[in-house]
Amino acid sequence: VTTSDSSVPAHYLLWPSPGAPPPQLTSAPPPPRIVPQPCFSLPGLLCQSAVWRGKPGGEGEDVELRRARGRRRNREPKKCARPCICVKTLNKLREFCSDSKHPCNRVQVDSLQGNQSVRLEKCPTFVERTLEMNSTLHSQDTGSQVSEKEQSSFSLNQFSASCKSFEGSQNISNTNLLSKKTKSIYTPLELQFIEMKEQYKDAILCVECGYKYRFFGKDAEIAAKELNIYCHQDHNFMTASIPTHRLFVHVRRLVAKGYKVGVVKQMETAALKAAGENKSSLFTRKLTALYTKSTLIGEDILFDLDDPVDVEELTADVSDNYLLCICENKESLRDKKKGDVVIGIVAVQPTTGEVVFDSFQDSSSRLELESRVLRLQPVELLLPSDLSTQSERLISSITSVSLRDDRIRIERMEGIHFEYSHAFQLITDFYTRGVLDTTGSQLSIILNLDKPVICSLAAVIMYLKEFNLEKILYNPSNFKQLSSEAEYMTINGTTLKNLEILQNQTDMKTKGSLLWVLDHTKTSFGRRKLKKWVTQPLMKSSEINARLDAVSEILLSESSVFDHIQNHLCKMPDIERGLCSIYHKKCSTQEFFLIVSTLSCLETELQALFPAIRSQVKAPLLQMALLEIPELLSPVKHYLKILNEEAAKAGDKTQLFKDLTEFPTIRKQKDDIQKVISKIQFHLQEIRQIIKNPSAEYVTVSGQEFLIEVKNSLLSSVPSNWVKVGRYVKMSLIFVPAHRQNYNIILLLLLKCRYHFSEYYHSVLKAISHLATVDCIFSLAKVAKQGAYCRPVVQDKGKRIIIKKGRHPVIDVLLGEQDQYVPNSTNLSSDKERVMIITGPNMGGKSSYIKQVALITIMAQIGSYVPAEESIVGIVDGIFTRMGAADNIYKGRSTFMEELTDTAEIIRKATSSSLVILDELGRGTSTHDGIAIAYATLEHFIRDVESLTLFVTHYPSVCDLEKIYPEQVGNYHMAFLVNEEERSEDEENPEFITFLYQITRGVAARSYGLNVAKLADVPEEILKKAAHKSKELEGLINMKRSE
Repeated sequence: VTTSDSSVPAHYLLWPSPGAPPPQLTSAPPPPRIVPQPCFSLPGLLCQSAVWRGKPGGEGEDVELRRARGRRRNREPKKCARPCICVKTLNKLREFCSDSKHPCNRVQVDSLQGNQSVRLEKCPTFVERTLEMNSTLHSQDTGSQVSEKEQSSFSLNQFSASCKSFEGSQNISNTNLLSKKTKSIYTPLELQFIEMKEQYKDAILCVECGYKYRFFGKDAEIAAKELNIYCHQDHNFMTASIPTHRLFVHVRRLVAKGYKVGVVKQMETAALKAAGENKSSLFTRKLTALYTKSTLIGEDILFDLDDPVDVEELTADVSDNYLLCICENKESLRDKKKGDVVIGIVAVQPTTGEVVFDSFQDSSSRLELESRVLRLQPVELLLPSDLSTQSERLISSITSVSLRDDRIRIERMEGIHFEYSHAFQLITDFYTRGVLDTTGSQLSIILNLDKPVICSLAAVIMYLKEFNLEKILYNPSNFKQLSSEAEYMTINGTTLKNLEILQNQTDMKTKGSLLWVLDHTKTSFGRRKLKKWVTQPLMKSSEINARLDAVSEILLSESSVFDHIQNHLCKMPDIERGLCSIYHKKCSTQEFFLIVSTLSCLETELQALFPAIRSQVKAPLLQMALLEIPELLSPVKHYLKILNEEAAKAGDKTQLFKDLTEFPTIRKQKDDIQKVISKIQFHLQEIRQIIKNPSAEYVTVSGQEFLIEVKNSLLSSVPSNWVKVGRYVKMSLIFVPAHRQNYNIILLLLLKCRYHFSEYYHSVLKAISHLATVDCIFSLAKVAKQGAYCRPVVQDKGKRIIIKKGRHPVIDVLLGEQDQYVPNSTNLSSDKERVMIITGPNMGGKSSYIKQVALITIMAQIGSYVPAEESIVGIVDGIFTRMGAADNIYKGRSTFMEELTDTAEIIRKATSSSLVILDELGRGTSTHDGIAIAYATLEHFIRDVESLTLFVTHYPSVCDLEKIYPEQVGNYHMAFLVNEEERSEDEENPEFITFLYQITRGVAARSYGLNVAKLADVPEEILKKAAHKSKELEGLINMKRSE
């Protein structure tokens, strides 16, 4: 601070003016020269850089500093000698400040001359501020200039005394300032945000502010972290922003991270507001949409027709977006056991319109619930706040393995919303008031459901109302039960994981799974249907053979019909989700036109192929689907005739319709709008005269219509009540207030055409379902063309699995043509040998073989060709597996406990028509206990259950069951060769073997575990010691047997 006043407060430290000799501090030697900041104060530090730390001229820079910097630039620079300070004195000052108990608060001190105020910034210690000062000295000019007329110096004792007197005055100043700071002054926008945030505390709010959307407070910090955008302080909140045209991209990213996102839009434009009576007030804003992972539907996340990248991004996002609600009913069990419960679930896909439900009894292990969660793979869970401990552990276990960018979002609701009395009242009101159901049939369908399902449905209704998506639940006749033992094969969650049906167990991705092998679909909706087929293999041979007939026809037919249809499928967007967007009245004009034009083109294409389909397509499943689609889509072509493509792509709602003869209501609205536009156009003549430009026309800028461009040189002729909304170098944009009322009428246009179209929602959805079926058949046909695949023979009668030279479908594809997979055969039959006990060396291929048998069985009942030379499969009602060795920390189970829990579940659920696979049961405990459990369990399946069984073991004693049950049990092993190397008799090295990967009759005498240790690069000295110990133990056992 530059001053010429001699009465500067004593606690200020003055530096000499330029050219003056340095101050002589008492008892101090000549100090080294350093460059100080303008001035110091104790117990804090005063400097101009303390007010603003950003770059000069940056956003938020203090106005006073800008002016001060301008004044400094205007003054001519003067040469000044660098002042000096004694290092010893500086150290004493540091010690003085570090011992001070009072932090330096921000106060204002008025100088006696010029009434200039200086701000003292709060700082932790003098040492920290000094270090910060020194780090900036090299990049800044020398501090402020002090008047040449006055110089001052004082001793450290004088400085200490002045500081004590200053503390008293500082306390008074601080008290006044604190009382002012408690009354935080928020801007009108901040107050508006606070009010909205109180209503949506769990959502990240994107607030529209002109040409960008802004985040505030904690929302801004989250957005900055997740979106990798800049976040800074503005007034009372941290803030970050994104451009308006990129809103949908960032909304999708935040939602993918598991957040709930709210979009707050301005309800009035700048031009209309400026022309109105409340032009000085804040913009009216309203939350227009909420999004989560399961409710990502609406105009804010849609794509542009002319942007192929966005179209591809939306099409690639084909994962099921299930919202799964879980409700427990612990009181309905008669024989109550600890942890047993009846569970009801409702799963909804608002983006596709699918609703499924289920009710089941579950044990404390929650394996039934786990199976359904893993099958549905929900992106969002709706749970009561008082969920049982066992269920909470399961949810934690499932969500913990989710990928970082694919987290399952969990929404909690109060337990009262899951109570039956509350749920009954809510559902009754919903289906009697919200739905036009004069007969009461829909309500009766709902009330016939189990109580836990009704409670879950009520919670889903309440949740979806927040997003205006509850309409999807209006038609209960479309609800489907998830598990139906009479229709689909039972595949529980453990089997889904062990067989890697939907995702591999390494990185939880689709690649390496059975779904990955079978998925060659061209459409998003086809991919979703194929996923259902894979998790729900059929139980009726007639339905399975219908699919196989369709696959065979595509595979063998030379008709060009299938090529035409497949080419058309490649070009289709996700019309299932688009149709649902129209149904919820959340689509844009661009999406509406895209869906209508795609469906109309499909109808025209299939109509042209109608004769060829009738004559050349023989498979009933294909023929029925292809012939029904044109009939179901017939209403759509009328809409395409009346739509204006250019207006739709431009988002022009006023010119969206070309011909409205079939829609009198819309035609009347269009006529009314045209009258308003005519008035505005007529007024253009008057405007041209006023601005003296006979060629002036209306322009549209950033969606704001009916603006006038006026040269800046002619602004003086513009009436004072006209509103300037933008300015360029040579032109300004003007809005005429007289248009305000007429423009508001145009903005009230409602696209009734979309609402009429939604009446055909269910018929069009059925057509899309047929198309998805056709896509799945094409996908399975492409699988069959891969080579060495055969059509399985599926039979209702006879429990058997006969496979000749079968291969593991996934490993076969992963190996490719370079390394051929070794095929193996299987022959299991209920009236002959139905149990295979498989032994052999570690790493010999036992697990791959048993998985191969299970996957081929699943593929056959899906209706797919299988990787084998020949295959006969009797209908299997379920596949149950116990594989692997891993504990479960979330559930509090050890490795052996996991083994036995899965085994107990298989014992309860398996039937004589099931395929049971047990891999190394009993290895998690001592040898004697392990053998006993394995032996007793296998004998139970042989004698009591009579299921088809594959049992892998390293216990030779278990193989003795073949002697007891010679007709039902067979001993097998994975073949290998022992490499006989030249070695001395005394030398004890582990034997090295070559795997042949071939299933062979007989029992393997040893497991050759040391061979695997050698492959794993275990040190040689350990291998030798292990080989010596192994030989010693074998000798002891042989000696006991001989005795």
